[in-house]
Amino acid sequence: MNPGEYTKMFDLEDTYWWFVGRRRLALKLLRSHTSVAKPDVLDVGCGTGVVLRELSQWASPTGLDMSELALGFCRQRRLSRLILGDGSMLPLADKQFDAVIGLDIFEHIEDDAAAFAEAYRVLRPGGILVLSVPAFRALWGPHDVALMHFRRYRSDEIRRALEAAGFTVRRSTYSVFFLFPVVVVWRLFEKRKKGPAKASLVSVPAWMNAALIGLQNLEASLISALNLPWGSSVIAVAQRVEPKDGDS
Repeated sequence: MNPGEYTKMFDLEDTYWWFVGRRRLALKLLRSHTSVAKPDVLDVGCGTGVVLRELSQWASPTGLDMSELALGFCRQRRLSRLILGDGSMLPLADKQFDAVIGLDIFEHIEDDAAAFAEAYRVLRPGGILVLSVPAFRALWGPHDVALMHFRRYRSDEIRRALEAAGFTVRRSTYSVFFLFPVVVVWRLFEKRKKGPAKASLVSVPAWMNAALIGLQNLEASLISALNLPWGSSVIAVAQRVEPKDGDS
C-alpha cells in the first residue's frame, strides 16, 4: 500500500463509517464463532492497529504487517506484540493461534493461495479465520490501484480458495449491501477522472457519518442471520477442522 494511505488510515480509522462498520462486523463474527475465553488472535495486515486495540479488550492479539510504517503507527497506539512479516510466509510456528483476522489484506498479497494456506497452518484445530476483501472485478478502478490491490473477489471465489487451503467455510457473504448502488455509481465516476490514482474515502459530515455507521450496524445484524446477495466487500468465516480418526 502506498505510504500516504497509512497516514490517512491512521487519521480516519477510529471514526470513519467504513472502517467502523467493517471492524464491528468482523469482530462480531469472530466472537460469535470463537468459544475460547481469551483467544490468541493474529491480525494479519494489522495496519495502523485499531483492530488490535479493540481485540486487546477481550483477546490476546498479535499484529503482523509487512510495513514498518504501519507498525510504527501501532506503536503510537501503545500496542505491543508486533511482527514485521509477509502474509504469504508467516514467521510463526504451526498451530499457534485460536483465530486469525485479516481485514482487506489478502487482495494485497500476490500469492493469496499461499496466504490462505499460511493462515490455516498457524491456526489450532478448531481455529477460526475471519476475513474481508473487496468484491467484484467490475468495480476495479483508481481506488484499487492506489491501494496496490492484485484482485477483487466474488463470494464463491473466496469459498473455493478457502476450501482449497483446507478450511471448512462457515460463512461467505457480501457486505456494504445497502450502499452498493452508490458505490457502483461512484466507482464509475472515478474511472472517468484523470490524474493520479487515489483511494476513495469520501469526506462526509458528522451527522451523515453517524447515520452510515447506524446503517452498517443494521447490516451486521442481518448478516448474523443470513447471507446478502451483493455488496462492495466479501466477508467470510472459515474454520480449521481436523479430520476425525478413520476419516480419509
